[in-house]
Amino acid sequence: MEFNKKILLTFVLTAIVLAGCRYSFTGASVPPHLKTIAIPIFKDRSGSGEPTLRDDFTNQLIQKFIDDNSLQVTDKSNANALLECTIISLRDAPAIISGGEKVTTRRVTITVQAVYKDLVKRKTIFNKNFSNFGDYNNEGDIQTLREQAIQKAVDLITDDILLAVVSNW
Repeated sequence: MEFNKKILLTFVLTAIVLAGCRYSFTGASVPPHLKTIAIPIFKDRSGSGEPTLRDDFTNQLIQKFIDDNSLQVTDKSNANALLECTIISLRDAPAIISGGEKVTTRRVTITVQAVYKDLVKRKTIFNKNFSNFGDYNNEGDIQTLREQAIQKAVDLITDDILLAVVSNW
């Protein structure tokens, strides 16, 4: 009976220890000499006419880096790394067409070019394009629905950029 209690106790303790262990990719590929990053305001070369698009992208990406905490966000003069982003395109096109050739769903697709530079070693770590989308129904408050679709695309792209910087994915 005593032997079974020891086995049970060992099992419970092992389960508790393993439950407390979590693995994270955060910071997995950030070079150790990079501690800070500057993220200037996005450039907008999309020609979309969306007045807040570059600010929305910039603010959301900065907030994601702050939340992630793998690199401290700072100004360019104090940064070890620089992440410059340009909105290349914003397309709004039919996604789903129902009977009678009626467009029921539209898709907003945004493409952003991100250039990540190591300012200490004076080299470009990557220069990549990131693209994602958000869909919206073509009925109701179309302007609000379109803005929500744009925000979804912004959210997905900023997630992808953050992951590319901190995890090299």
